Amino acid sequence: MSDLKSIKSWAEEDRPREKLALKGKESLSNAELLAIIMGSGSRGESAVSLAKSILKKAGTLHDLGRKDLAFFTEFKGIGEAKAISITAALELGRRRQSEPLSEKKKILNSQDAYDVLAAQLVDLNHEEFWIVLLNNQARVKSTERISSGGVSQVLIDAKMVFRAPIAQLATRIILYHNHPSGSSQPSQHDILLTQKLVSAGKHLDISVEDHIIISQDGYYSFRDEGLI
Repeated sequence: MSDLKSIKSWAEEDRPREKLALKGKESLSNAELLAIIMGSGSRGESAVSLAKSILKKAGTLHDLGRKDLAFFTEFKGIGEAKAISITAALELGRRRQSEPLSEKKKILNSQDAYDVLAAQLVDLNHEEFWIVLLNNQARVKSTERISSGGVSQVLIDAKMVFRAPIAQLATRIILYHNHPSGSSQPSQHDILLTQKLVSAGKHLDISVEDHIIISQDGYYSFRDEGLI
């Protein structure tokens, strides 16, 4: 079977839609799933072959989720309508990943903390700073975006960080921000900011439990590293 041939000429069990119906969604490759979203390829190239080209150029699914419409429309056979369909599907998947984790999740360790906002922050091309408010049972009360900045840094006002915890009578918070560069290691600015917010929290009887830096290579926990 050649990817370049029209999918209609393939054996029925090899066609992505039919394969999903017969064998389940887990049996499909990333390219086959993307081909279903696109619906068709281009003249002389099947949807699966086109999907493989898109995935190869993007790098990873995380990288694909960060692409804009212009990236997709560079490919022959991908117009604005298909590009929008792909982008919408990727965004829906991201929201599905983050939705249940932000509601009433109990935070027992840094991995639990990372999971709450990983899907929200990992694919961004700019930095954002968030906090998660916890109740006395270490369950998530709410998530709050504090600031959105540039590629390498976001400006933080301590008063804004503690406004929501004070209003919601939260006694514990976790700090978050992302590194679009791909490295989760903290900068000196990150370390100094964390120290400042931990100190401010003590004066307000609000405990800063951790600071999680999220990037495509994983996460960094200030508590795990002994910096909180």
